[in-house]
Amino acid sequence: MTLTKNKYYFEALDNYPYSLPECLEALNYALSYDPEDADSLCLTGRVYSEMLSDYEKAKLYFEEAMLYDVNNLNTPQYYIKCLLDNEDFHEAARLIEYALKIKGIDKATIWFYRSLLSEKRGSLKNALKFLDESAKYCFTEYSLNVVKDRKKFVKSKMPKKIKSKKKKEVK
Repeated sequence: MTLTKNKYYFEALDNYPYSLPECLEALNYALSYDPEDADSLCLTGRVYSEMLSDYEKAKLYFEEAMLYDVNNLNTPQYYIKCLLDNEDFHEAARLIEYALKIKGIDKATIWFYRSLLSEKRGSLKNALKFLDESAKYCFTEYSLNVVKDRKKFVKSKMPKKIKSKKKKEVK
């Protein structure tokens, strides 16, 4: 990683997502200096995933980033989100399993995405279980509040138990 590459990568990161033309220009420079830089490839994948909703193209950039640096801490979380948005649930589950083994990764975020995966698959009970796991790895008030708010939302989606039916059976 050269200092020139750092300058352009950080310039791209600084402009994302507020000034996409400047971000993309800086990313092109960063990748021209080092086409194998995982962070630059990951940011390019984020542009395609988060801004353009071109998940297939984003997946190519994320895969390439993982190829060049399998232990990068940034790539898995954004790649998982892309896979969830694209409804590639099996791939997301495999990547989540792998990401949880990476030393130093933000486990609260990965467990949060595991919960989201369960929710998208229709298992609200498991989603709550994984949110509990996510809360164990929250080390800021903000992240813990995000998890608590999500738990409240998931609980609101759960079917209500029918008490009046039970009362009728007793009579």
